[in-house]
Amino acid sequence: MTTTTPVTFERHPDSYRHWRLAVEGEVAWLEMDVDADGGLVPGYELKLNSYDLGVDIEFYDATQRLRFEHPQVRAVIVTSAKDKVFCAGANIRMLAGSPHEWKVNFCKFTNETRNGMEDATEFSGQRYLAAVNGSCAGGGYEIALACEKILLVDDNSSTVALPEVPLLGVLPGTGGLTRLVDKRRVRRDLADVFATRPDGIKGRTAVDWRLVDELVPRVGFREKVLARARELATESGRLPAERGVPLPPLHPDVSEEGIVYRHVRVAYDRPNALATITVLGPEGEPGDLHDEGADGWLLRLTRELDDVILRLRTNEPGLGTWVLHTVGDPAKVLAHEQAVLGAKDWLANEILHYYKRTLKRLDVTSRTLIALVEPGSCFAGALLELALAADRQYILDGPPIDDEDSPERASIVVSEANFGVFPMGNGLSRLQSRFYGDDDHLAALARESGHELSAAKAVELGLVTDAPDDLDWEDEIRIALEGRASLSPDALTGMEANHRFVGPETVETKIFGRLTAWQNWIFTRPNASGPDGALRRYGTGQKAVFDRKRV
Repeated sequence: MTTTTPVTFERHPDSYRHWRLAVEGEVAWLEMDVDADGGLVPGYELKLNSYDLGVDIEFYDATQRLRFEHPQVRAVIVTSAKDKVFCAGANIRMLAGSPHEWKVNFCKFTNETRNGMEDATEFSGQRYLAAVNGSCAGGGYEIALACEKILLVDDNSSTVALPEVPLLGVLPGTGGLTRLVDKRRVRRDLADVFATRPDGIKGRTAVDWRLVDELVPRVGFREKVLARARELATESGRLPAERGVPLPPLHPDVSEEGIVYRHVRVAYDRPNALATITVLGPEGEPGDLHDEGADGWLLRLTRELDDVILRLRTNEPGLGTWVLHTVGDPAKVLAHEQAVLGAKDWLANEILHYYKRTLKRLDVTSRTLIALVEPGSCFAGALLELALAADRQYILDGPPIDDEDSPERASIVVSEANFGVFPMGNGLSRLQSRFYGDDDHLAALARESGHELSAAKAVELGLVTDAPDDLDWEDEIRIALEGRASLSPDALTGMEANHRFVGPETVETKIFGRLTAWQNWIFTRPNASGPDGALRRYGTGQKAVFDRKRV
């Protein structure tokens, strides 16, 4: 159940089919009103406010626009526009009929959107409140869990539930189990009871178990919710803002050969299962961030990177290796980076956190990432993070391949941006993850900030994997890429994810490394997705047939 039409990820509130976004001063209402006939792929109805990837793409678009276009908003109410139904979660017919990679990719995207809501609360002061005005199950409750506060209508019938284990034979796919015990501090035995009860929990018990924060009578529900949202808004630390920055369409040039944006270019090499991603550095000097708006280099670049990662993940699952290039002047990259780091206002804050979230999206992407540093590249500061996110980095120790007489040489530059401005999901910078526990080396790297590091120096400092010379470069890179393509994609996914995240666990690493990884396995098991499995038999009136062996 996948579409042969490539999925796009740009949306606008004027054309939303499933959500309504209304801004009233410092409070925004985000109401879910799913069009049952509006599935992204034919073959299922989105009943009871259930969602698919298309619904969640609009949700993600709304959360992004709230941060950039409505900086005055300090509290966001997430609720349902339907009577007595908040959300039934991910659409089961869609999940049951989708191939494995679609299900996993869908869950990854929804997880990133929920993480983004929490990021907005923590770093932008946009505090989310779930106004649960009807039955709320599975992914619907996981939306509520991503909010800071959960209000449940007290009508003696509405419940919250995570029925995936008892009804579907799978896990809640969007961080539900982790957030129950880590975020809401639900006692583990009560969490066990809750996650194995298909009928859910309502009323005072839901409050007592910490599943929701407060019950609100149906009469006067919206007024009470608005009052709570205004209370949250008064506690917000959102930076002052006079006007927002509109996010216009990106209008990439999409063809069979690749995708071309203003600052990002992607070329497909299907016979070798490669996608080459080239990021262009800024051409001019930085201007005023607010005057430049969405045309500012780092914001525009981030939007393009975000879009291309999502497109490649969804539409090009066979391109298993992404080769990362940059082209430009390292000094200009650092100048633009400093313009954002030094601004210290709401827009600069949003740009930095958006770039951080996009790098995190790259970190959890199940593709091999190889960075190639060549003469003319600009892996400096913020762009060096792309290379550090890669599984391997190669730097050319010599002149450009097509001009052996050129004095130009490849280099990289570390800067303030590489020491904690863009943390990974484990809470560490990419340098801290690379040199985990070696604080002396990190201190030595900090002393190298701001100037170009040659190939030899980059090798000495451990910032690259290897530095072939110009005579060996093409063969070495070809061998590396061909060798990668010959390995099992499944084993590579597991290996790369293990190597990328070292050190402490966080809610994010638990969600992606534990919940999602287990779900990935469970989705392929016959107990869930086999012909007699729970996911396939849901709604048929037939009971699932389980293989009782515990594995």
